[in-house]
Amino acid sequence: MTTADLHWFTEARLGMFVHWGLYSLAARHEWVKNRERMTDAEYERYREHFDPDRYDPRAWARTARAAGAGYVVLTAKHHDGFCLWDSELTDYTVMNTPYGRDVVAEFVEACRAEGLRVGLYYSLIDWHHEGFPVDGTHPQRDDEEFKAAAADRDIRDYQPYLHGQVRELLTRYGRIDYLFFDFSYTHRPDYWGGKGAEDWAADELMALIRELQPEVIVNDRLGIPGDIVTPEQYQPLEPMRRDGVPVPWEACQTLNGSWGYDRDNLDRKSTGSLIRLLIDGVSKNGNLLLNVGPDGRGRLDAVARETFAGIAEWMDAHARSIHGAGPAPWQAPTDTRYTLCGDRLYVHLFDWPFRHLHLPGLAGKVRYAQLMTDASEILPLHIDPKRTAQNTLMGGLSEGTLTLQLPVRRPDTAVPVIELFLDQHPGS
Repeated sequence: MTTADLHWFTEARLGMFVHWGLYSLAARHEWVKNRERMTDAEYERYREHFDPDRYDPRAWARTARAAGAGYVVLTAKHHDGFCLWDSELTDYTVMNTPYGRDVVAEFVEACRAEGLRVGLYYSLIDWHHEGFPVDGTHPQRDDEEFKAAAADRDIRDYQPYLHGQVRELLTRYGRIDYLFFDFSYTHRPDYWGGKGAEDWAADELMALIRELQPEVIVNDRLGIPGDIVTPEQYQPLEPMRRDGVPVPWEACQTLNGSWGYDRDNLDRKSTGSLIRLLIDGVSKNGNLLLNVGPDGRGRLDAVARETFAGIAEWMDAHARSIHGAGPAPWQAPTDTRYTLCGDRLYVHLFDWPFRHLHLPGLAGKVRYAQLMTDASEILPLHIDPKRTAQNTLMGGLSEGTLTLQLPVRRPDTAVPVIELFLDQHPGS
């Protein structure tokens, strides 16, 4: 049984993911080393020039907090093996760059100062470590000379390094609330030589984590069950389950398809579509971990700032339909999503209907209704289910249907929300 503290996680519902590292200088995707088959020597130019003079983690944290996020997750080490903290187990760290300061330490301090939970991402893959066997993810997977020289590598020689770095992250910075591991891939036919739980000594690693920080949340990418499930770049159709049992989950989404800073990628998602993803996830008992990729100087780009500002504007009026909310026991009408928090049911309108909204099963259960944008009352209509439609008379709907009379003009907000005050909590 897990000892992880999941209460804050399901209360938050929204988090910010930050992918940042040497690849931010390349500015063409965080897998640039893999995609362009770079050697360590070719990739070295980014370490030599990593000097993010505009790095301000408080600015990141304030952006997250303003948007209603409850936690931020930083890539302490990505697949390239570069460490954003002062690790004693390798020289391949931020301390050996022109910047020369512990990025993780500053990030943790900034999050705490803004009242945010702290998450750290750690890649199980390491394309720089001399003990990590070459496989289908490795940048030099097609370099026969390199592969021959690395043929004797044994993943067991890498395990002490992996475990040792996790120990550093969990013992140097106080409480860490969330560990996001990435990733096991024995099940991936597109990567030969895939690695998983046995390669990471995952059971032993999990035991170490629970010993050092029993309440930390651990995701599901060690190849063994974690505390939460993390679907990536897709939206689940229904609440997620493990062995048939509902499990907390978190959809990881990018703004434009790239996790790291990708200067020329203009395939951005609209703010409205991201707000709908957040709402849809909460209606299915899930979170949204929304990614930003700061640039090589450490700044959030204009698209990230604009997107999070748009989410902040919507959350300013609608946060209580998200924070601490979850699924409702009623089936929501087409183009709507329900979230429930205590004795309040929230109707999120993805499409604005003409004049009337019909809510099956809710007649006699609602004592008051209002628009969240301005707290203006929404009036219920009492229509005899047996009444026949004729001319201007609306016909009766199925027994138990609550009909609300809406204004013709749609509220000026990304997703309008009606707040229904229930006579009692549906579980009581």
